[in-house]
Amino acid sequence: MAEGAGAAPRLAELLAAGRRLWEEVETGAEPSSGAPAVQDKVRQGLDALQQAAAMVAQLDLFSENEELEEIASADLKYLLLPALLGALTLKQVDLSRRLEHLESARAHFWRFLKLCRSYGLGSFHLPPASPPGEEDAGGSSPGGPAAAQPSLVAMASSRQAKIERYKQKKELENRLASMRTFVESGQADEDQIREFYILQIQKWINTGLEEIESIDQEMVILRSRGTAKQPSAPPHSTSRQVRAPLKPFILTRDAAQAKVFGAGYPGLPTMTVDDWYEQRRRQGVVSAQGVPQRTPAGVTDEELQKQQQEKKEEEDDEEALQKARNWDDWKDTHPRGYGNRQNVG
Repeated sequence: MAEGAGAAPRLAELLAAGRRLWEEVETGAEPSSGAPAVQDKVRQGLDALQQAAAMVAQLDLFSENEELEEIASADLKYLLLPALLGALTLKQVDLSRRLEHLESARAHFWRFLKLCRSYGLGSFHLPPASPPGEEDAGGSSPGGPAAAQPSLVAMASSRQAKIERYKQKKELENRLASMRTFVESGQADEDQIREFYILQIQKWINTGLEEIESIDQEMVILRSRGTAKQPSAPPHSTSRQVRAPLKPFILTRDAAQAKVFGAGYPGLPTMTVDDWYEQRRRQGVVSAQGVPQRTPAGVTDEELQKQQQEKKEEEDDEEALQKARNWDDWKDTHPRGYGNRQNVG
């Protein structure tokens, strides 16, 4: 007990310092919780409360096997240490470690609620030790209307519980406000001090339940974002070859024209259509199937025009034949010089 008596003043100072820093952060006038001054207070408060929690564990002040009446009135305030640790942990603003901070804060709040439940401080449903979705992430839930009904019941129950907690919180805040000055001035007796600390614990029970619910929701969002931001397969930009710009050249129909134009424009290279298509095919710009059939090399322009004329005549054969017949008929019925009134034909 000598060790406990010597540590008591130091423990009380650490708890008071941590709680004061939390209140300054909670009700501070700083425009942003990320301000350096605010975060300094958060770190100092966490350091003080962590030291106090280590001392409480070393002194073995609380045990889940004992009754509430066995706890000294002056020691009841140390039950708040896990809750204050959770509240200050949430005040950290390092986004890269947000999920880690949420997990740590939830663990603090859950230990606080579990300890309060073991002492019979308030009637509430203890949340699961792990956030929903971690343990049964691999499980499958049955779908359909039968599965939707319990969800609706749970939502209605949760809403009703929130309303009740809100009413209790307001009532507890009013009672604590009326007792605070009386207790802090040293005029309250032991029973009043005990009641004051128990009211504080009950208020923080409501806060802990609300915070765990909020933490669970935020963790689901963060994990879904983390899954969505996982790097996918690298884009296939490397497979797309950078095509070099085409150099100017003279495009000719065949090798004969290439020689003629090549002699007239020595500064520019010449290339036949077939050579051009073959080059583009090797570069992957056009496929072999996409290369149209070209006129074989060596065919002259005169032969090409004759082939085109024959093809045109074949296409226009019926029309030309009909015109020729009409002209023959006209000549049969109109002698030469018909219509020449001047008789000069």
